[in-house]
Amino acid sequence: QLQLVESGGGLVQPGGSLRLSCAASGFTLRDNAMGWFRQAPGKEREGVSCISSSDGRTYYTDSVMGRFTISRDNAKNTVYLQMNSLKPEDTAVYYCAARWAPTCTVVSGNRQQYPMNYWGKGTLVTVSS
Repeated sequence: QLQLVESGGGLVQPGGSLRLSCAASGFTLRDNAMGWFRQAPGKEREGVSCISSSDGRTYYTDSVMGRFTISRDNAKNTVYLQMNSLKPEDTAVYYCAARWAPTCTVVSGNRQQYPMNYWGKGTLVTVSS
């Protein structure tokens, strides 16, 4: 059974850090591009970051560039999102997703940016003092 299970969300103060994890089961994520997305209340889901499996290339939306880092541990079948210098506008449900292809595809002008094939159920991140 395919599963993506996110963890690591919670309440953090502005300027703080969190590390999200996404554990995959039922498939080996080393052959797949993996992404993180988020959906804030009342807003559309947006692409946050993507990492290719073929060359490890990473992509970030402008608003998180320099603050967030995506990484993968193929031995643990897990993808991570390290989030630093968090801001209240980062508050959202964060979703992990898998693409049945080794490279990220970036679709300009599309808020979601990275087409994906399979999604986790999300973990809530709240940035507030």
